Amino acid sequence: MQKVPLMINGELVQSATSSYIDVTNPADNSVIAKAPCATVNEIQQAIKSATQAFESWKNVPVTERARLMMRYQALLKEHHDELATILASETGKTFDDAKGDVWRGIEVVEQAMNVPSLMMGETAENVARGIDTYSYIQPLGVCVGITPFNFPAMIPLWMFPLAIACGNTFILKPSEQDPLTPMRLAELFKEAGAPDGVLNVIHGGKEQVEPLLTDPAVKAVSFVGSVPVGQHIYRTATSNMKRAQCFAGAKNHTVVMPDANKEHVLNNLVGASVGAAGQRCMAISVAVFVGEAQSWIPELAERIATVKPGLWDDKDAGFGPLISPQAKARVLSLIKEGKEQGATCLLDGSDFSVAGYENGNWVGPTVFSDVTTDMDIYKEEIFGPVLCCMAVDTLEDALALVNNSPYGNGTSIFTNSGPAARKYQREVTVGQVGINVPIPVPLPFFSFTGWKNSFYGDLHAYGKQAIRFYSETKTITSRWLEGDIPSGPNLTISMD
Repeated sequence: MQKVPLMINGELVQSATSSYIDVTNPADNSVIAKAPCATVNEIQQAIKSATQAFESWKNVPVTERARLMMRYQALLKEHHDELATILASETGKTFDDAKGDVWRGIEVVEQAMNVPSLMMGETAENVARGIDTYSYIQPLGVCVGITPFNFPAMIPLWMFPLAIACGNTFILKPSEQDPLTPMRLAELFKEAGAPDGVLNVIHGGKEQVEPLLTDPAVKAVSFVGSVPVGQHIYRTATSNMKRAQCFAGAKNHTVVMPDANKEHVLNNLVGASVGAAGQRCMAISVAVFVGEAQSWIPELAERIATVKPGLWDDKDAGFGPLISPQAKARVLSLIKEGKEQGATCLLDGSDFSVAGYENGNWVGPTVFSDVTTDMDIYKEEIFGPVLCCMAVDTLEDALALVNNSPYGNGTSIFTNSGPAARKYQREVTVGQVGINVPIPVPLPFFSFTGWKNSFYGDLHAYGKQAIRFYSETKTITSRWLEGDIPSGPNLTISMD
């Protein structure tokens, strides 16, 4: 049985721990590897390695750091399908979905290649007589990333390439449920020429995270995951005087106006709701139909019914299994509660299975109508292939519904009305808005900007905000004297 190694100071090392976590194939729950729970000593070695490496890495010219990212990007593209195969085998994602996961990460590395221009400061000449002021953008030190199971390539690549391109060093703690993909990313980063200690990888659970949140050497923490864990990490990191950005839960709504293109709406909502088995923080889990558009709900359910889960290498599969038996049990429990609380189950995937893989974590596509805000299927982030359909009379009603949600990760509106789209994008209290685009995840030169209980922190992921998160600004005021120097002490704050 493969034991997943750690990466400490540029070396792949087997942990000295006696505690391991099974890494399983979600299609049948067979064990494919074992992830170690790193020891306290190993975590301290990773922190020490990153701390020592920072002393030299911060002085590497920004152009050389950019070239490292260029080499890394080329290797990621060369190994794209290999990475996708590893990713699919440990997450259950379809191969096309896995390739998309890898590719979106590559796009962030391409953004990191632009780091010289992103690290440029500002200058103003002659702010006073003979005095100039300018600023530098400098790295922080050791940064930490704690990443979830659902995007084991994209989300680590949100974090460590940008942080390292800024001149920091990094410790990655990937999800214990699918660590093989992040480890392959780390190996390729080393192959690209990353110096020893610049990127370190440890494995484990909560016990392994806690020291990273409290050690004085760690300066910044990035996290993606659930609301309770995100709140804990944010509170713990900030109370220990660290920067923190924590991306948490979501309940994303799409609003369907009656003037929208019906065919476009229905085709897009199928994939946006049940694609990736609903295991993505930007999935559309609530569709709000306005006015006459409510009549489209039965046809939407019929189209979603044509999507069949399957194995990762099944080209006809619409999505794969859930990540674990616990995830499946939670989704099935919420489907049951939805029925009991009065929602109409138009499509029920509770009893779905794949022949020969009955022990897998399968849930078929599920659609509810007549959903109300007091139901658990509306209040909870289901994180499964379940769509809740709701009906309102007006755009104002839809806005009130979305704005009353405690989450604000993403939302979208389908309409052919410019005024309606403008009103929605301006008034909705959600960080990422799509107009006739179901899942508005921005490309990496913009930032991923969740609001409310979907995000804790001040600066968001990738884009310019990530550069600001992983760097510090230093302002210099400079004067070079020439000619006669005035006599006597200067007791004022004037720069004249």
